[in-house]
Amino acid sequence: MKLHTEEWGTGERVALLVHGIMSDHRTWRRVGPALAERGYRVIAVDQRGHGRSPRGTGATPRERYALEAYAEDLVETLPAGADLAVGHSLGGISLLRAVERLAPARAVYVDPAWRFGAAAGVDPALFVQFRDATREQITTLNPRWAGADVDVELATLAAWDPDSALAMPGQESDLPTAAAVPSLVVLADRSFLVGAEDAELLRARGFQVRTVPGAGHTVHRDDHDGFMTALDGWV
Repeated sequence: MKLHTEEWGTGERVALLVHGIMSDHRTWRRVGPALAERGYRVIAVDQRGHGRSPRGTGATPRERYALEAYAEDLVETLPAGADLAVGHSLGGISLLRAVERLAPARAVYVDPAWRFGAAAGVDPALFVQFRDATREQITTLNPRWAGADVDVELATLAAWDPDSALAMPGQESDLPTAAAVPSLVVLADRSFLVGAEDAELLRARGFQVRTVPGAGHTVHRDDHDGFMTALDGWV
């Protein structure tokens, strides 16, 4: 599936951005321009069922939103051989499954949902319910966000197909066994998706791991400056 993309900058280096579930390219509203200022042409996708990209096809949510389909979409849409590829949460799963084919020079995985099946008590129905969240609820849950990020969250939720959450149960995802390209994992403070033992295991498997103190799961929106600092030496 060809995905909708948005771009920032016209630099010679290329950076790819892949968002998480319930979101779209607008989650990178500050990261995209920041990378463009560093000399990148930045390409951000809307994954299937998100933003302006098509919905998946098939009789069931699982058929419409198989994890491998997300990866195939990236390969079909994005250029191979980019200088940098960044995936957040679900985007970390999509990027991991596509990374050997996309072959970026460096990959950054932001609080990736590699072991979402093991994430304590995560019920896909909660994602679906959150689609109707109010501005006040979003602000309460994300006290560090700017007002513009709350606006973006409301807009991206309205453009999201909740079947992508209902497709999650029964799909297998786990920590990678090795880094296919030089790879950095940027974690939320006390990440509920990648715990301390998992972080050590990833280091042993060739990943660099950094944490942004005080940041929640959407690291790049909770602390933009801290997130960009965590990318030092990688961008």
